[in-house]
Amino acid sequence: MTTAHTTTLGPESDLPQVRELAQQLRVDSVRASTSAGSGHPTSSLSAADLMAVLMTRHLRYDWEAPDNPAGDHLIFSKGHASPLLYAMFKAVGAVSDDELMKTYRRFGGRLQGHPTPVLPWVDVATGSLGQGIAYGVGIALAGRDLEKQPYRVWVLCGDSEMAEGSVWEALDKAGQHRLANFIALIDVNRLGQSGPTELEWDTDTYARRVEAFGCRAIVIDGHDVDAIDQALTTAADGQAPTVIVARTVKGQGVSEIADKEGWHGKPLPEDMADRAVEELGGIRHLSVRGPRPPAAERTPAPAAGPVELPRFDVGDKVATRVAFGGALAALGVRPEVVALDAEVGNSTHAEDFKKAYPERFFQTYIAEQQMIADAVGMAVRGYRPYATTFAAFLTRAHDFIRMAAVSEITMALCGTHSGVEIGADGPSQMGLEDLAMMRSVRGSTVFYPSDATSAASLTAAMADLDGISYLRTTRGAYPVLYGSDETFPVGGSKTLRHSDDDQVTLIGAGVTLHACLDAAERLAADNVRARVIDLYSIKPIDTDALSRAARDTGALVVVEDHHPEGGIGEAVLSALSAAGASPAVAHLAAVGLPGSGTTDELMDAAGISPTHIADAARALVQK
Repeated sequence: MTTAHTTTLGPESDLPQVRELAQQLRVDSVRASTSAGSGHPTSSLSAADLMAVLMTRHLRYDWEAPDNPAGDHLIFSKGHASPLLYAMFKAVGAVSDDELMKTYRRFGGRLQGHPTPVLPWVDVATGSLGQGIAYGVGIALAGRDLEKQPYRVWVLCGDSEMAEGSVWEALDKAGQHRLANFIALIDVNRLGQSGPTELEWDTDTYARRVEAFGCRAIVIDGHDVDAIDQALTTAADGQAPTVIVARTVKGQGVSEIADKEGWHGKPLPEDMADRAVEELGGIRHLSVRGPRPPAAERTPAPAAGPVELPRFDVGDKVATRVAFGGALAALGVRPEVVALDAEVGNSTHAEDFKKAYPERFFQTYIAEQQMIADAVGMAVRGYRPYATTFAAFLTRAHDFIRMAAVSEITMALCGTHSGVEIGADGPSQMGLEDLAMMRSVRGSTVFYPSDATSAASLTAAMADLDGISYLRTTRGAYPVLYGSDETFPVGGSKTLRHSDDDQVTLIGAGVTLHACLDAAERLAADNVRARVIDLYSIKPIDTDALSRAARDTGALVVVEDHHPEGGIGEAVLSALSAAGASPAVAHLAAVGLPGSGTTDELMDAAGISPTHIADAARALVQK
């Protein structure tokens, strides 16, 4: 922490001093963005008064101990206003003026263009608009329902992002849960990136919409520090989730750019910046020590009991989604495990956890973006969330998953009802893109178990993995292939059929592994010897087993109940290419637009049935 400031403001400081702090935040926002040659100074200037009052008089935070369990949380949903956030960090002595002026937006610096948790005072990465308010709801839920801590969650939003549906999903859940520890501030500065916002300065409409979702709305002049102070005092009274609708001016305080279009995301040229700093009253050296967090003790977590995973008999038919639910419930002996559902728990079997541990089960209803945001918020607070819905519907939350990876969040996701295998429900319910989505997420782990034993084991494994892990499960019941004591290492595979003179290798996962086993029997009847690999770990992938199969047989048939782009086939080909192997490969994947039908009909129509697999293998062997 630095100590270069000469005057320190605190909760007892009078409001004229707070106004001076707001001007300092504006000056430093202009200076930092001009020095960097990029940034969003006008978006920072509009919210400076709001943040000056908040940090001086209401944000209960220990800047030297950001892990204080009772400390409030501040989320900049409008992450592009990072010059303002970093100017605040400078005011509390967390960063120096030198760091602000010389490293902001520069390569290797921690003051990035949009804030990320590389800074210990930042909970989540923001900048994909419409997400910060959703994360705030998740953290507020964790604080009230899991941690039992007195902290409040403050979220600064831009008015442009209020057009995002995820914002209203979040406010709906804040209202439904009566999250009185949740406070959002909307910086209604009228101008977006390319022109006026949808509602411009119609603050009454914002307020009506907020109230329709069960939250309290307070409309204020966002440059009147007295009104701001009163509104924040009311918002923190613990009575209701509150949204402060603050009318502001984009570029406030700098007459050359105030309320003028064409300045979004543009730093001021040096001559304009000099004039702006002068107009704002010059460089100041105010520091802030706001209110401290209330006294609170860290509650020691109860000891975890032994995890007793469900056991299955080889040959019994059990759906992997059923095994997932049983394993998830078994993991409930670990107090950090929480489960989230998007109103499909009776199909995904996430409700098995609810029956055993209702106090750690969270229903987000059909709001997949908010389900992921809640999971992120709980992960921020040290919990191990498992969020589950149909694989097809997880794609709706892809941007939240992508940003969770930027935040380096650890959480487990499960997508059920994957592929054409689901049958008569038709293409709207078929997850055929999820493997591509999850493989592309930075640092992700992707599993696709083929039987109940492996599904249970991999569900448990996700509780100890860093980063974002994904389990793809199948709707139908298929024979158990492995004994309950079998292990499934991350990055491994299982070879279920092999001989010294195999002519072709069949590679599947999930439902297609069973199709491969069926095809191998048909091939054996024709004296074609086929190796069969269960590729349960899609990322990381078992390159050694694949390379060995390529070397031994020279021909591979890769089969997946997924679109050909981005799934198992491309994962296999990429691994083989990296290993320098170049066998003959047939890639069978779900092509065409599926409709309704039985599982067998749909898999045959998609070209991934045992018949198609056997035909592809024969063609490779003949070549």
